[in-house]
Amino acid sequence: MRYSQASKALALSAALALTLTACGGGSSDEGGNGSAEGGGDTSKVISANTTEPQNGLLPANTNEVGGGRIMDMIFTGLVSYDADGKVVNEIAESIETEDSQNYTIKIKEGQTFSDGSPVTAASFVDAWNFGAAAKNAQLNSYFFESIKGYDEVIKKDAKTDEMEGLKVVDDHTFTVELSQPESDFPLRLGYTAFYPLPEAAYDDPKAFGEKPVGNGPYKLTEWNHDVNLKLEPNESYDGPRKAQNAGIDFKVYQSTESAYQDLLSNNLDVLDQVPPSALAQFQDDLGDRSVNSPYAGNATITIPNYIDHFGQDEEGNLRRQAISRAIDRQQIIDKIYFGNKVIAKEFTAPVLEGYSDSIPGSEVLEFNVDEAKKLWEEANKINEWSGASLSIGYNVDGAGNKEYVEAVVNQIKNNLGIDATPEPFTSFKALRDKVTAKDMKGGFRTGWQADYPSLYNFLGALYGTGAGSNDGDYSSKEFDQKLSEGLAAKTPEDGAKIFNEAQEILFKDLPAIPLWYQAVQGGWSDNVSNVEFGWNGVPLYYEITGK
Repeated sequence: MRYSQASKALALSAALALTLTACGGGSSDEGGNGSAEGGGDTSKVISANTTEPQNGLLPANTNEVGGGRIMDMIFTGLVSYDADGKVVNEIAESIETEDSQNYTIKIKEGQTFSDGSPVTAASFVDAWNFGAAAKNAQLNSYFFESIKGYDEVIKKDAKTDEMEGLKVVDDHTFTVELSQPESDFPLRLGYTAFYPLPEAAYDDPKAFGEKPVGNGPYKLTEWNHDVNLKLEPNESYDGPRKAQNAGIDFKVYQSTESAYQDLLSNNLDVLDQVPPSALAQFQDDLGDRSVNSPYAGNATITIPNYIDHFGQDEEGNLRRQAISRAIDRQQIIDKIYFGNKVIAKEFTAPVLEGYSDSIPGSEVLEFNVDEAKKLWEEANKINEWSGASLSIGYNVDGAGNKEYVEAVVNQIKNNLGIDATPEPFTSFKALRDKVTAKDMKGGFRTGWQADYPSLYNFLGALYGTGAGSNDGDYSSKEFDQKLSEGLAAKTPEDGAKIFNEAQEILFKDLPAIPLWYQAVQGGWSDNVSNVEFGWNGVPLYYEITGK
């Protein structure tokens, strides 16, 4: 979410797997023209850019950035993450285990949702069961896979919608039994999928998603679709992310160019994505009101295995490998991003603990036209490409998407000698709707902004069989087994080694083609102060104050 200086390793302490004890929350002055602890006017409503959320705002059905940034403000889970990705207790009083398989979770007393209803142990257990059950078709269902009994509730003909591994002990205590020991389980609990829900949510989940009631530092007061989402501080929240401003007006922009112009004219307070047209001069334009720093994110191209010539077989693998080697990543980074990206060496991000830039098989990411043509011809010997065309989809409301996808398409055309075309979508939501429905006719731009600081989050959520963000419909028993082994490792360090072994399998199949690692290029207006970007590239909206 925030940035400090440059890339910084995000370590998961082994002690985390044993016990998380309560941490104190921050506080701020309230009312009038008060000042936050770090200085600044707390009476200002902050304006920030966003994209239209793809779906209604339900924790287990939100897996894209437009909805995610709202959910993280209006809900809070057992834990959250500070600027450096360190786990901080929110609702959790303690998370304890002796074997990394059986966890006892105690929540703080006196917690409420913004409508005054209590946050109890059942608020979590019921929400997790709802998110996991097949009948509810939630995109984040996969995140509950580790819990014992998930395999029963996910069946189409499930006879139960409650996971065996979740038990309510009392109003403030519940237990979680996993299918196997997993030392990093507590680390995941700050992600959106694990947020609690009030009882009222289950009466009409679709309606609730339009007017959600959360327990976070803010509450949603207006959602004017494709225009803006307005938040105001939640007076009942008493955690470490206490609002230091009078609210947030998230404005939905159709282009980052117009958002940047609004920023320059002080009509927008915070922008987390500078358009390519401004990358050469944005630091001169904004001076000390700008940020340029790596974060836990990457950019990829996905060519799903359900389209012709790209099945999960030898032909499809050869074609993906050929396309990967036909892309001159550095040329695109230099010409479009003015050097502000770093070529991907694998499928995660360098700021994560356990990252390796020397995984066997990674040479498939190296630009080599001759090798690309050779691989393409090998695929043609299996099944002739004759007359086919490859499209690459992108959303026009994202910074640089048009420019880099057009560049990728031109390189594919020129270096492989095939017909390729860019396919624009009017919005990120429009693109994601087609991707989620598995209804794309060609490839499309993808990328990942970390949910929690772990290599596994970049691997399991995107490439695990049946995962909600598995856009290419990839499935590999060998890869899934490696993920399971990594999760069961005794230490995070041992787990990271196994996760990197799992990436060797991905390099053969290329369910997505890694392009580059992301860096946040953002800025803020003359009207605000105390602006900080976090480990995953997202501003710490709650810290921002007026001047």
